[in-house]
Parts: sequence; structure tokens; C-alpha cells
Amino acid sequence: MVKSSFATFPAWQDLPPGAPQNGNFYKEKLMDMVKRIALVAHDNRKKDLIEWVKWNFEVLMKHELISTGTTGGLVENALSEKHKAGREGKFPVTKLKSGPLGGDQQLGALIAEGKIDLIIFLWDPMQPQPHDVDVKALLRIAVLYNVPTACNRSTADFMISSPLLNTKYEPILKDYSGYIGRSVPG
Repeated sequence: MVKSSFATFPAWQDLPPGAPQNGNFYKEKLMDMVKRIALVAHDNRKKDLIEWVKWNFEVLMKHELISTGTTGGLVENALSEKHKAGREGKFPVTKLKSGPLGGDQQLGALIAEGKIDLIIFLWDPMQPQPHDVDVKALLRIAVLYNVPTACNRSTADFMISSPLLNTKYEPILKDYSGYIGRSVPG
């Protein structure tokens, strides 16, 4: 198993007695060898994502895939097409709602619950989206929970080819109990 490069304690509960609980220590979470990979693409980037999925299908098929709306159907069809020779039926992709209809928020909830290990999110930087606030919230929550996120194909290529993809990995999560337990006037 590979650990994140930050110095950490084995778990939040194992902090030394008297250690400050002000959010300066980190928690760990274990990523299994089979990763839960979210695949998301805006309309003008779906073609790019599907091309990338077809190119990387042998690696992707070893992992659990989660996707928003239309993208999920396209990913499922692309993987099933590439895998036809050795398997009957469709390759399963967990499909959430379409992004503008709440799929981005569903994905954010999965991240907050620790059920997403990586995100490939090809968003369109040239086109305003009706759900821009949801997109921003999704990217914020991914950073908050230290989820590796690729927003372009080059980063997605680096992530999919990383030796960490097929090993158990222990990223660290900042503990926000200091923030949660802060005094709020009122």
C-alpha cells in the first residue's frame, strides 16, 4: 500500500493525547485497488471523453465507473462496444442524473461520503453552463476531500497511467472538526 507523502497519524482517533483538534491534523482514507472513477463531460466535451474512454477501455474496465446522465450512457455504450468480443451485454456504469438536473450535486454527495476515488471531468471552458454554480461546487468538494481530479485529457492521461491507480492508496484528508466545532455568535 502506498501512503500520501504528508506526515500523518494512522487515524484521527490515534492522535497523541492533548494534540490540538483545530483542523491542523489529517485523517486518512483507504482507496482500494479497484477505484471508483467518476466520468463527467459537458456537451461540447463528450466526444473527447468518449474517445479517451475508448483509448483507455482496458484500464477502465478494471474499475467501478460512475457517470452523470447522458455521459453515462455514452460511456457504457463505448465500453460495451470495445469489450464485445469477450462478454455479452453492456458494461455496467452507474448513472446519476444529468448534471443540470442534479447529477453534479449527486456526485458531490458521493465525494463527501468517500465513495469516489478519482474524477475525470472534461468541462467546457468556452461555454457558460446553466448550472455553473453546481460545477463550481463539485470542483470545490473534490478539492475539499482531496479527490484527484482531471479537467483535461492530458491530466486524465497522467492519472490513468499512474502506478497508484492499481494499488491500494491512502490519501489524507484534512480534519475539519475545528471548523465544525467553532464558536459562532448568535
